[in-house]
Amino acid sequence: MSALIDLLICYDVSTETPAGVRRLRRVAKVCVAHGQRVQNSVFEISVTDVQLLALREKLLTEMDVTEDSIRIYRLRQPRDKFVDAFGHDQYRDLSAPLIL
Repeated sequence: MSALIDLLICYDVSTETPAGVRRLRRVAKVCVAHGQRVQNSVFEISVTDVQLLALREKLLTEMDVTEDSIRIYRLRQPRDKFVDAFGHDQYRDLSAPLIL
C-alpha cells in the first residue's frame, strides 16, 4: 500500500454568477469526499499518490481556470509537529481509532 500524503487544499471560487456558486459547491464536495474542512475554503486531506492524481483531475474539472484559484500544499510529516492551530479547531485525526 502506498504511503499517505497529507495535503492542505485552499480555494477561491468566484461566486459573482450563479455558475460560480455552483462551482463553489462542487469544489467543496470534491474536497469533503477526500478529507475534512478546517476553514471555509480550506481542507486537510490524506491521500495516496494515485488518489492525489484523481483528486487533482476532479478539481480541475470543476473549476474555471480563468476565474477560480485552487492551491494544493503538501504538509510536512509528521503533521502534528508542523501544524499549529489556534482558536476554534475542528480537526480530527481520521487515522486514530474512533472508539477509545
